[in-house]
Amino acid sequence: MRLRVLAAAVLAIWPAAAGADAADLLLMVGEVSDRSAVVWIRGTNASPVSITYAPAGGGEEKQAHVALSSAADRTGKAALSGLVPGTRYRYKATQSGLSAEGEFVTAPAPDSETPVRFAWSGDLGSRGYCRRVTDGYPVFRAMARVPADFFLFIGDTIYGDHVCDGPEFVPGSSFVAKTLPQYHAKHRYNRADAALQAYFRQTPVFAIWDDHEVVNDFSGSVEPRMPTGRQAFLDYFPIASPREESGRLYRRFRWGRLLDVFILDTRQYRSANSDPDGPGKTMLGRAQRRWLVEGVSGSTALWKVVVTSVSLSVPTGRKVGDSWSNANVWGFPEEGGTGFATERDAILRDLRLGGVKNLVFLATDVHHAELIRHHPTTEWSFHEFIAGPLSASMGRPRPLDGALNPRSLWALGGVLNFGEIAVDATALTVRIIDADGQVRHTHTVGASP
Repeated sequence: MRLRVLAAAVLAIWPAAAGADAADLLLMVGEVSDRSAVVWIRGTNASPVSITYAPAGGGEEKQAHVALSSAADRTGKAALSGLVPGTRYRYKATQSGLSAEGEFVTAPAPDSETPVRFAWSGDLGSRGYCRRVTDGYPVFRAMARVPADFFLFIGDTIYGDHVCDGPEFVPGSSFVAKTLPQYHAKHRYNRADAALQAYFRQTPVFAIWDDHEVVNDFSGSVEPRMPTGRQAFLDYFPIASPREESGRLYRRFRWGRLLDVFILDTRQYRSANSDPDGPGKTMLGRAQRRWLVEGVSGSTALWKVVVTSVSLSVPTGRKVGDSWSNANVWGFPEEGGTGFATERDAILRDLRLGGVKNLVFLATDVHHAELIRHHPTTEWSFHEFIAGPLSASMGRPRPLDGALNPRSLWALGGVLNFGEIAVDATALTVRIIDADGQVRHTHTVGASP
């Protein structure tokens, strides 16, 4: 009897939660540079949204207008231009008498050595870990207490292929997405979480997808639902793809003289996972691979950070490989594997021959946190840092791919978490922080001149 009463009470508050979500303007800013940014809006109806923005410390107020698309689930985005480098801005969105406010900071000028601090993580809302009626996604409240210039949302921003239901969860995700409206609904479900939305209103977001934005372990070259999942992802994030390549997701941004960030798309162009590894197998495609090698090798920033949704060194995949690695569960590379190690090793060789120093790869996907130093040759090394999950099934550390001569500096499983990186002219410091706001580990890497 008590269980039935409790269930009835929970059901009674569901419509209120859903109604509150529907009545809110959802906001986000991304693609921030020293002079521009992109604002994203989801409105309560399809009418245009007006934006006013100005420096937080006072200055000229400017206006922009965002046209919303019903086909894109009442979302839209617009460029904010004429911004001042290294400046905090406040903005206000207004539609049909409703308003919401947010803020963001622009990148410093390209020659500035202004220190930078940012966060990264991924994996949000898997089966059994979607929005709870009681507290939603609490990790974002911990993240809000760690001010960041921007947040890198690295993959599995939704779990489109998971059914998430039960009286303890906010309703709205109890289906597998297959159509564009269903993928939109999955994004809308996560985005409407109060703690997430509060964090996104104060922190610029640079997002990239992984597999669950479409279906587990998908390969874009052979997955028929890839274009649909990609469209929903583009509709729900402030990504400004070039006109000549409207579906492009890989991109680069600079944060002063200290940091250059390269965001990889490891899904759209990849060969079928089941293909045997070799020179013809690719995760990035020819154009993206050339863009990466030339960009990182030619970068004049002190630190080069490469965002890859899948790990370089942690083997994943069930029957076939899904990460870059060809190693087995014990970490031993296997001949005839189905990973992408041939391309990975060729890219790393090109970066080593290009004299790249102060190189860091950031990853998520494996649902545990780990800090790794790779030393593939005696004269060259780089780091791989892994964080997550934000709210998803828990993973555990496992043997790393021995082909990279890895050294695990620290690892932790079974905990929801995010990573924070602080960069100045002398060093990079990384912290792993759990959903309660507790710092679990800190590690500092000195910069090579």
